[in-house]
Amino acid sequence: MKINMEFLKIVKKRSFISELLYKVLNIVFAITILIIVLVTEYLVPAFALVLLSKWRVFAVRPRYWFANVQTNLVDFIVSVGFVIFLSTIAEAEPQRLIIQIILTLLYIVWLLVIKPRSRRVYVLIQAGVALFIGVAALFSVAYTWPASLVVLSMWLIGYSTARHVLSSYDEERHIMFLSLVWGLVMAELGWIAYHWTIAYSLPVIEGASLPQVSIISFCLAFLMYKAYNSYVHYQKVRFNDIVLPLIFAISVISVLLLVFNTVGTGSL
Repeated sequence: MKINMEFLKIVKKRSFISELLYKVLNIVFAITILIIVLVTEYLVPAFALVLLSKWRVFAVRPRYWFANVQTNLVDFIVSVGFVIFLSTIAEAEPQRLIIQIILTLLYIVWLLVIKPRSRRVYVLIQAGVALFIGVAALFSVAYTWPASLVVLSMWLIGYSTARHVLSSYDEERHIMFLSLVWGLVMAELGWIAYHWTIAYSLPVIEGASLPQVSIISFCLAFLMYKAYNSYVHYQKVRFNDIVLPLIFAISVISVLLLVFNTVGTGSL
């Protein structure tokens, strides 16, 4: 009995140390990205660090690489978006350092609190954050890109976020197909937004803007999720389950398209 107790103490101690080390390394990782952006003012070194942090994806047999890449796409999108936002804020004066620190703290919350969770509610939050940040970051820098690259990036964001949500439903057997469908919807939305991009100036952050398409895509994704969740539970899409999300999505998109297109907006 005494031996068992000692063994449990050792296990708990190692678990505590591992957890502490995990948190410290993630905090150091986020701060290092901030320092790189502040010192170099280039995206490439920070992107390289993000890619380097994903070494465990390929630390297995090659046949598992594709599955690991798909699993880590949501976190990768958020990390890339974080780097882009830091770089974009670098042009905002005079409060840029304060805002960059706040963004870094939010990214640490992502790494330590949101990302590790596996409950469905956290999976939904993870996908929603990735979709919103991914689209906003993409259209913050993609105004000089060819349309094909923008459309492909939107497809990837749509596919990876949909797959992330659908994977939390054990009974879903058409994950690949449904993810491809949502990726196609996002790609089409990206093509439209590429030719008609509106961005809203942020009142607190000079020089930074929020692309309209990120808000619209988030509203549509929320509506699609509520419809899918209703179908899963009742084998049909109940009107009562989607009426409020539908009204919300239509209202927000209508206000954005009809009102705010001419108030406090600019082209990216």
